[in-house]
Amino acid sequence: MLDTSARLLALLSLLQSRPDWSGTELAARLGVSTRTIRNDIERLRALDYPVDATRGAAGGYRLGAGGKLPPLLLDDQEAIAVAVGLRAAVGLAGVEESGGRALAKLEQVLPSRLRATVTALTTVIDRAPENNGTDAPDPEVEPTVIAAIAASVRAVEWFRFDYRGDPALVEPYRLLSWERRWYLVGRDPDSGEWGTYRADWIAPRMPTRRRFVPVGVPGGDHTRFAMRSIAASGWKVHARLRIEASAETVLARINAAVGVVEAIDETHSVLVTGADSLDTIAAYIGMLGMDFTVESPTELLPYLERTAQRYLRAIAGSAASSAG
Repeated sequence: MLDTSARLLALLSLLQSRPDWSGTELAARLGVSTRTIRNDIERLRALDYPVDATRGAAGGYRLGAGGKLPPLLLDDQEAIAVAVGLRAAVGLAGVEESGGRALAKLEQVLPSRLRATVTALTTVIDRAPENNGTDAPDPEVEPTVIAAIAASVRAVEWFRFDYRGDPALVEPYRLLSWERRWYLVGRDPDSGEWGTYRADWIAPRMPTRRRFVPVGVPGGDHTRFAMRSIAASGWKVHARLRIEASAETVLARINAAVGVVEAIDETHSVLVTGADSLDTIAAYIGMLGMDFTVESPTELLPYLERTAQRYLRAIAGSAASSAG
């Protein structure tokens, strides 16, 4: 059995790990009686830790708001996860600086054994460039934007914002992180139309404080819906391409987020795809390995021509080198 001090710290750690615990559950986890748990709860309250209790069959304990902030209690695996997560976080403006501050605070409150582990992780981990799929810079999202979206999703309240300068109002359902970008999955309360919105194009307005009754997303999966939607509307530029192959053949070659495929007949289809630049579309459409024509935009044609000429020069140069 743990001594009293160690048991109080373990009890605090359990109370921090989830909102509600019954006295029986806490007693079982700590190997003591429910009477000991009641006494330990009173000891924590005497130390100004706000522990709320409810009576009855469904009663239990939870760590309340306010009062003295409990100590940060992390085991080895949790400390490693936090350190690696702070180092790996991307896509939020200022995250590198704030992440460094958070790591410094983490090291100050951890025991020396864990402090050494976290320090080792922060000094030996390097991050390779992640933006290898496009020539466009990574978008940055202010943490306040992410916080505002998350608060509306959690509160089940309408979310009002400006989207690329235009006013918008949605029922917010999910916040998705993908390819160094953040997206909001929402539904227009008037039209019932679902959509995916890039967080770096969102400017939150005042909270509406108006709740809504959630409905199911088409297909039943928010992430899957968002991946399909991003291909059609979540990029800075889009292209509509007629592919000399069936829709089934094209779908077998691409990820759902790469594009939306529409069947024309048994041997032709249309691919609607996007990226943050036309250069990226010109480079990646060649990887499809199928003949195609551009239906829109015409601005894509010069990029394709430059790419084609570059490959032709490479062929000519290689042939001349082999002949020589």
